[in-house]
Amino acid sequence: MGSLQQQQHHVSGGYNSHQVVAVPETPPTGGHDQQIHEHKKPGWRNFLSYVGPGFLVSLAYLDPGNLETDLQAGANHGYELLWVILIGLIFALVIQSLAANLGVSTGKHLSELCKAEYPRYVRYCLWILAEIAVIAADIPEVIGTAFALNILFHIPVWVGVLCTGLSTLLLLGLQRYGVRKLELLIAILVFIMAACFFGELSYVKPPAKDVMKGMFIPKLSGNGATGDAIALLGALVMPHNLFLHSALVLSRKIPNSVRGINDACRFFLIESGFALFVAFLINVAVISVSGTVCLAKDLSKDNTERCNDLTLNSASFLLKNVLGRSSSTVYAIALLASGQSSTITGTYAGQYIMQGFLDMKMKTWIRNFMTRCIAITPSLIVSIIGGSSGAGRLIIIASMILSFELPFALIPLLKFSSSSTKMGPHKNSIYIVVFSWILGLGIMGINIYYLSTAFVDWLIHNNLPKVGNVFIGIIVFPLMAVYILSVIYLMFRKDTVVTFIEPTNFDPIAQTRMEKGDNNVDGENELQPVPYREDLADIPLPQ
Repeated sequence: MGSLQQQQHHVSGGYNSHQVVAVPETPPTGGHDQQIHEHKKPGWRNFLSYVGPGFLVSLAYLDPGNLETDLQAGANHGYELLWVILIGLIFALVIQSLAANLGVSTGKHLSELCKAEYPRYVRYCLWILAEIAVIAADIPEVIGTAFALNILFHIPVWVGVLCTGLSTLLLLGLQRYGVRKLELLIAILVFIMAACFFGELSYVKPPAKDVMKGMFIPKLSGNGATGDAIALLGALVMPHNLFLHSALVLSRKIPNSVRGINDACRFFLIESGFALFVAFLINVAVISVSGTVCLAKDLSKDNTERCNDLTLNSASFLLKNVLGRSSSTVYAIALLASGQSSTITGTYAGQYIMQGFLDMKMKTWIRNFMTRCIAITPSLIVSIIGGSSGAGRLIIIASMILSFELPFALIPLLKFSSSSTKMGPHKNSIYIVVFSWILGLGIMGINIYYLSTAFVDWLIHNNLPKVGNVFIGIIVFPLMAVYILSVIYLMFRKDTVVTFIEPTNFDPIAQTRMEKGDNNVDGENELQPVPYREDLADIPLPQ
């Protein structure tokens, strides 16, 4: 990446560390003219050169896991949990922007910084948890695709689960013929689903007062409301997305100046805000349609039974008012597109998690096939034993797993992005630090509260013999303690590795010229540029 320079320095005591320095580089012939030309580009054209990472990341907020949790939240609680969607996507915008800023300002993505900062055993634990998060995020995509195949071709769900492995290979094969065209087609199909729910929304006409009340007045009442709220948060705020976004921004060529880095951070914020706003509208529409239809007073007996056990497999009846008999086919095609488009984010996240923590790169198709096969196993077992309803519950469980794992990606991100040793002058302001930590601690507190109370409630009310309850308690309570202690360790551990050095330590003139965007630097203190990130060059985004 041309904007950030990396040099290995030998300091006193023989200590050896990799440091990232935001200093100017000597451009090739004509490089300065090109820099001036870029500064003269209109603002909107300059902005368009950064568009891509936010929209690719936002696909994860429209995957089958989100649709499943939205449908069940609406059917069970009406509009009561819309505030969770609002807070979740505001929080998602904040942390996704922090992830983008971290990558732009340091030249490294989150998993690489975790590897540099933490001891080996901590690093390996974080890597395992991140891989589990990728697998948990992949489970809804597997089941969503299986449901779509079941609706289209009437094949059993467990057969559809097996077919998802083949569909992944087919998707990767089609990428060879033009990945941008394929992604555009998938995006169009996903927005077809959005158009269907918006059309149904205009037909059922949910009461605006109740929708606004549910969006801005936090409330958790009714059986299972806390669990559904946790599942909604887990489906919205995904830990692997933080690793992914911090890597995707490195595919852009950032101007080599403080102003260039600040502009890039602002452009990525605007892009992420727009993409997540679209995702927010779609999620609100799904919940509102589900809540309005399922809580209607004149609901038929068949639809009442469907609403009581609403899954992705049975949700097409919600669109009959708009699409009539073709509702199930159009819904299934859009659901298939949703599941398959989400595999792109999961595949790249897994690739860069492995590359960052282990310094090991794997071919994309091998990585995708491995994670998909691992995700197929629990989905296949549950779908064979429990059928479509069991598979639907597995999606909720996967979303809750993601929510519980969030602190192990979120805490390092919050600490690194607020650290002058990692970010230099680009670290978070005190307002962003306070706001992001309040939101983060709130979500982590909800997770720990639900983890504790749900288990204790289950332990009291289950039908197992007392010996079995004692045995389970002996195993689970220490694991809960380890979880809480691990979160506390990450929060209060002091960062020790410096990955940013003030350029003024080497050359005050270089600092002044860098801030002005002047790349013509001479002098013996000049640092050599980092080689272009070849590991990021194959990301299918516009350059």
